[in-house]
Amino acid sequence: MAGKLTGLGWTTLSLDDGAGSANDIKNDVTNFNFTTPRAVQDVTGVDKFAFERQLLLADFSGTLNGAYNVDSGKSHATLTTVPLSTSPARTLSLGVASQTLDNEVLVTDYAITRGNDGGLTWSAPFSLSDGTSPAWS
Repeated sequence: MAGKLTGLGWTTLSLDDGAGSANDIKNDVTNFNFTTPRAVQDVTGVDKFAFERQLLLADFSGTLNGAYNVDSGKSHATLTTVPLSTSPARTLSLGVASQTLDNEVLVTDYAITRGNDGGLTWSAPFSLSDGTSPAWS
């Protein structure tokens, strides 16, 4: 598949649980965002009239949002161990249209919300953990 794509039909969205087993949670995730920014350093000399910058470290962070699911190997079982994990780094795998992005992340919260409409949802922010630059393959 080539050209412009939609955000429909993600083939991969898995996250390791507290024991390090990858769980496919794409059916529970209703939306997500991620960013792959680079830090910059201002290296402008006093002889310049515009900024000079150079790229520094890469990063990866975002938030998964989803519907509460207590089935084995799904979102609640995967995220409930966030505050208890002795091995906090988890592999987050994203894939769409034969493009994949795998990163080791720290999931920093597992927030559950009961909406005024009765819906039960969750949110789980994450950040890069292992110093490896994010790279699509």
